[in-house]
Amino acid sequence: MKAIFLDRDGVINRYPGDKEYIKSWDEFHFLPNVKPALKKLNDNGFKIFIISNQAGVSKGIYTRENLDLITKNMLDVLKKQNITVAGVYYCTHLFEDDCSCRKPKTGLIDMAIAKMRKDGLEIALSDTYLVGDTVRDIQTGKSAGLKTILVFSGREKPENKNIWQILPDFTASDLSEAVQIILK
Repeated sequence: MKAIFLDRDGVINRYPGDKEYIKSWDEFHFLPNVKPALKKLNDNGFKIFIISNQAGVSKGIYTRENLDLITKNMLDVLKKQNITVAGVYYCTHLFEDDCSCRKPKTGLIDMAIAKMRKDGLEIALSDTYLVGDTVRDIQTGKSAGLKTILVFSGREKPENKNIWQILPDFTASDLSEAVQIILK
């Protein structure tokens, strides 16, 4: 089965800024061309998974209920566009918690793979991509054995390349361009 793992903030919706959080649905804004890009992935047989660190919950900046409402609304909007997301996985822990699900660890990907296996589906990791807007996302993808695409629609900027600890397989301006790379 073909799959793609996407970070949320900076890939799907507008990046809120360093040390800022999307705390409510009113603050969530899809980036341009995201919906058509996601539709293209679905139409080409990709299962879409969203994986995101959301430590704002543990920090008390927003509630798990708010996070769940944002997710529900996001999925409802996508569903109206005939876009199916196979799963959304969040790590709400703090860095200090040293959990297995906080990126750059692979726990969120591992959860998605386990869920698919339980449903009798196997994700072909060598054909799977992770698209993210931070070097941490790229570390996550590399650790899981995935191909990686760093997009510049969020936190990371191309001019920082000389300080990246790890290099992505590809870079793209946004998710739409990343999808073009994936479908080639």
